[in-house]
Amino acid sequence: METISALNQILFPLNVRTANGNFSTSSVSALPSLKTPAANRRRKLMVTRSSIAVGQQTQTTVALLRIGTRGSPLALAQAYETRDKLMATHSELAEEDAIQIVIIKTTGDKILSQPLADIGGKGLFTKEIDEALINGEIDIAVHSMKDVPTYLPDKTILPCNLPREDVRDAFISLGSASLAELPAGSTIGTASLRRRSQILHRYPSLKVLENFRGNVQTRLKKLNEGVVHATLLALAGLKRLNMTENVTSILSLDDMLPAVAQGAIGIACRSNDDKMAEYLASLNHEETRLAVACERAFLLALDGSCRTPIAGYACRDEDGNCIFKGLVASPDGTRVLETSRQGPYAYEDMMLMGKDAGEELLSRAGPGFFDC
Repeated sequence: METISALNQILFPLNVRTANGNFSTSSVSALPSLKTPAANRRRKLMVTRSSIAVGQQTQTTVALLRIGTRGSPLALAQAYETRDKLMATHSELAEEDAIQIVIIKTTGDKILSQPLADIGGKGLFTKEIDEALINGEIDIAVHSMKDVPTYLPDKTILPCNLPREDVRDAFISLGSASLAELPAGSTIGTASLRRRSQILHRYPSLKVLENFRGNVQTRLKKLNEGVVHATLLALAGLKRLNMTENVTSILSLDDMLPAVAQGAIGIACRSNDDKMAEYLASLNHEETRLAVACERAFLLALDGSCRTPIAGYACRDEDGNCIFKGLVASPDGTRVLETSRQGPYAYEDMMLMGKDAGEELLSRAGPGFFDC
């Protein structure tokens, strides 16, 4: 755990608790709920704050570039962030109607009655978007990188990652200030096996409602309705939606290691489309791309099954080197295996670090650990 503690000091040096026990952090702006005593935190959460309009824009002229995306408010926020960066970088794309947003419904969006792990398969939130890209219905595809399988479909490339957002998870509750303060028997809603296993490993007296699915607004609505006592959400998504006022506290990397590629946006195009590749190259944030590549090399080495909680995070330390931390766990949290690596912040070195870390945990886990 020393490596993760070092990561917290490097990335979030001003992350401290205030006198009333709540979080104060310089990396998240305007979190009024973090300054409110727990006793006064019984308020309705802001579930409709996002200004993103869900709907496909009307197109009167032929677009120079079509962006494919899911239709959730968060997915659209990411698509509009991509559009704005393209418009700011390329004058021809700043013309009216030069860029079109195309909303595509994925398997993960259609099936909400089952936990994701029970649906199985790869690319639940990317398959249909990738198909539209290959078929020429869109020109680029904007994905949350944590949804992207370790393989890419034929005829596609993913040459661009936008600058990464805060990778940490946010704790949200109407009555408790943190996971540690939840009474025994309290129920936490999360569809993430990664979150479930780490919660139960540290707090075995808590319960987890697994099929707690839907977009950010839907999950906050369920929390307001008393379906669960608390939930965890990616802080990156809340920040992109301007909904950080709902955050009760922020989990440190010691308490909750993030999903592979959490907080990162990836943009794909066809492998034979040089023009789109050129556009995307101008947006790529290389530090993020290398960190994501390291984490995905770890995931690929593990080849995790649909029932295996996996977490991994790579970042640059104060000396410019890469620090990587990886974790696998049993779904019930009774077994948690961790490892770490440190080395040069360079593509080949980081790929080897991720691969080696994954192979180590695979060996330590033994037969049956990764079975569904």
